[in-house]
Amino acid sequence: MQSVAHRVATTLTFSGALLGSLGCSNESGNSGSGGTSGAATTTAGSASTGTAGSAAAGGGAPNGMSSGGMPAIGAAGQASALGGSAGKASAGGAPSSAGSSNGTAGATTGVGGGGNGSAAVPSAGCGKAAGLKSGRASIDVAGTMREYILALPDNYDSSHPYRLVFGWHPWGGSAQQVASGSYYGLQKEAKGTAIFVAGEGLPFGDNGLGWGNTNGQDIALLDKMLDSFRAQLCIDESRIFSVGFSFGGMFSFAAGCSQTSMMRAIAPMAGNTSVAGCGSGSRPVAIMGFHGTEDEVVMIDGGRKGRDAFVQRNKCTSQTMPAQPTWCDVAGQKFQPCTCVSYQGCTEGYPVTWCEYNGQHMIAPNSGATVWNFFAQF
Repeated sequence: MQSVAHRVATTLTFSGALLGSLGCSNESGNSGSGGTSGAATTTAGSASTGTAGSAAAGGGAPNGMSSGGMPAIGAAGQASALGGSAGKASAGGAPSSAGSSNGTAGATTGVGGGGNGSAAVPSAGCGKAAGLKSGRASIDVAGTMREYILALPDNYDSSHPYRLVFGWHPWGGSAQQVASGSYYGLQKEAKGTAIFVAGEGLPFGDNGLGWGNTNGQDIALLDKMLDSFRAQLCIDESRIFSVGFSFGGMFSFAAGCSQTSMMRAIAPMAGNTSVAGCGSGSRPVAIMGFHGTEDEVVMIDGGRKGRDAFVQRNKCTSQTMPAQPTWCDVAGQKFQPCTCVSYQGCTEGYPVTWCEYNGQHMIAPNSGATVWNFFAQF
């Protein structure tokens, strides 16, 4: 069986300069200064340029991978490849950005099915006082203490089944990074209608925390969190979602592939299915994926392979139509050419929408409103 390190080495290619500023903001424009916040985070420096194969922020990159092989955002405080112009921010700080807001226009995907009319499926925690509160928490997963950050709506109502959205950080990132970035811009779009969770990965290689999912240990974390939330919070078990970038995009694919995670829809950005894996589940899962055509860190062919797994699972045909309205209208001029397509003939309520744009290894710019609207249609 191939080792995780070998899978990483064969999945990722050499990258040159680190590409951009820290934080899970997906706004375009120049990044400003960010503050420090949260546990186990450090103030990051300016984006650095590395030579392929040089040591990454947390140490040597696995198997000769370049320092840009995956984003380095962690303990060593190096700026990472998250897109946008280089600036200063902290791994846990919320970067201030100039440029267009990801709330612009709020384009959806132009795909049908699975609307808001279907009834909620309340969890066992509905009607009870919340057994969990917002903030950082620990959970025992097969004898290993894992951490996550939970964000309940300010006016949490134990009788209302909420959507549940998981956000996954890139390699070298942290749960605090995702939380400080409004969960890839979705939390501010949700306006109190969803519960958000940012999981924290385990040390992976020499580049910080990641989602290698060795022996299924990260899917086990997801399952354990779901069990806890079902019992202690009021969630809608039919509306569970996942979003992430880079390694987080890979784990969004893995979460969607898992038979036990019960994802309703996922939104992977610059991910693939080669590292965190894609289990043998057969449930259809709606997907809106994003990948830059110039990505030299996680090659677009890997993203397309992940997409195709859900084209097959959702019983779509190979025929596509332009998505209307389209995220490309709000992505920004510098990311053109850009295309978003919807696959045809999918199982009703389980669309597959795929967006490719002129960009490198980065969070899909200005995508917060679009991804939220994609999730909110279900």
